Amino acid sequence: MIIAMRLGMRIVSCALFVAVAVNAQAETAPGTAAPSAAALEAASWQARAELKRGELEPALRDARAVRAGATALLAHRRLDDDKQLPIALGAAIEVEAQALARRGERAAALELLRTDHARYAQTSIATRIQKNLHLLDLDGKPAPALGREPHFGRAVPSLAALAAAHQPVLLFFWAHWCGDCKAMAPAVGRIASELGPRGLVVIAPTQTYGAIRGEEAPRDAELRYIDEVRRQAYASLGDAPVPLDNGNFEHWGASTTPTIVLVDRAGKVVLYHPGAMTYDELAPRATALVAAHH
Repeated sequence: MIIAMRLGMRIVSCALFVAVAVNAQAETAPGTAAPSAAALEAASWQARAELKRGELEPALRDARAVRAGATALLAHRRLDDDKQLPIALGAAIEVEAQALARRGERAAALELLRTDHARYAQTSIATRIQKNLHLLDLDGKPAPALGREPHFGRAVPSLAALAAAHQPVLLFFWAHWCGDCKAMAPAVGRIASELGPRGLVVIAPTQTYGAIRGEEAPRDAELRYIDEVRRQAYASLGDAPVPLDNGNFEHWGASTTPTIVLVDRAGKVVLYHPGAMTYDELAPRATALVAAHH
């Protein structure tokens, strides 16, 4: 039964690949329909599943097929005309880069990501591509600058000033609509209360999204809503600095919320983690960071 199920999954994978690849090629044939954004998004999920299972060659093949289909569509439309095509292309780029890196081709993965980041710099997937660049290349590097205004809570210190003072930093990127962020806030607050007296500085960047509860909203109304959410769902963070410069999410590649970053006393990144962490996962890393001396 298990063998049959695995065989069936591989057949589905091949079928998706063939369908997407054929449709992508068909773009060059007059009168033949290009692949739909919905079909490409579905195929991108397949590529992500293959990557998660460690099936690098199928993942690369399907990611490249999705990229080819997306490129065909982009000959006649903009990437951000709907939500499905950016998801599909962003996932394809992510899977291709991560599969190359796991295959030992880190330099090729970085070149691909840098090229795509330049190509899609003015689109919604730029932040996602930046995330993948940071996953491969930010560890041990100086922390990117952090925009400090506007802000809620205490004044936002500059990361350069904190490095000069040899103070370690925990960055907690969150979004007002993010359930995982709200669930993680108490763990971050506990770490702040335990390690703040020993020098750890917690900064909690967020940004506006142009909407409140899924409905379009003006920036001033959304800022008021963010402050309300901050005071209620993030009360455990106290008066931690909350910078609201949207550029922070772009520069730090925080397309996933929460995103957790630890910066050491020398101002270098020692942890870049898109996605939630438990207290038991994060606290030992933060404690070791505080214990280390420059």
